[in-house]
Amino acid sequence: MESFIKKVSAWVAGGVVFLLAASFYLSSKGFEFDEQQGFVLRKAYAAEEEAVKKDIPANFAFPSDHILGNRNAKVTVYEYSSFGCSHCADTHLEVLPEIIREYVDNGAVRIVFVPLPLDKNSMDAALLAECVGEDKYFDFAGLLFKKQRDWMMSFDPQKELKKLAAWSGVGAEKAAICLKDDKTAARILGDRKAGLDKLGIQGTPTFIVSSSKGNEAIAGSRSFEDMKKIIDKHLSAIYN
Repeated sequence: MESFIKKVSAWVAGGVVFLLAASFYLSSKGFEFDEQQGFVLRKAYAAEEEAVKKDIPANFAFPSDHILGNRNAKVTVYEYSSFGCSHCADTHLEVLPEIIREYVDNGAVRIVFVPLPLDKNSMDAALLAECVGEDKYFDFAGLLFKKQRDWMMSFDPQKELKKLAAWSGVGAEKAAICLKDDKTAARILGDRKAGLDKLGIQGTPTFIVSSSKGNEAIAGSRSFEDMKKIIDKHLSAIYN
């Protein structure tokens, strides 16, 4: 019994040391602890509810892999989001549907979703989202956000993600292949790097409202009313 207690004590002590070391390492890389969702980018956390304006290069090639709505819409809302980010989930599930009803359904605006993974689990989610097919992409994205706590808090997040993929028609064999798709992973990480380096994105979610009249970046969770003001400004500039 004494031997068992010593082993448990050693394991606990080792775990504490590991957590402290991990905390120090992540802190040095720009992460901090958020009680709601674990370690997050410090800049992402600080950017919450801040509106920022960036000088986005005129020739910047925005991603166009995942489009919802009229492809020829005059205004585009780019949603840079991490599937593991709780603020992203709130915005995607609560604000985006209002934007869709108000602007996307009538063809005035299109939404382009750009995954910006902040950790391995978010990257796995992004890779599996690529698996479901473009016609199911936004439905699966919504499912990932809706079930976010289930897979993020699991001891085996990848297993839970595969279950969600299975519900969307992606079998275990295909899911395993998608999770090891280096080409797709490189594209996702390339979009992530361009967003950070060239657009100045500092956290998720970040929205960029884009039209022929320019681009405007909005960092952090925003209300529908905040988004509406900016979208209306672009639409008014185009049509008036």
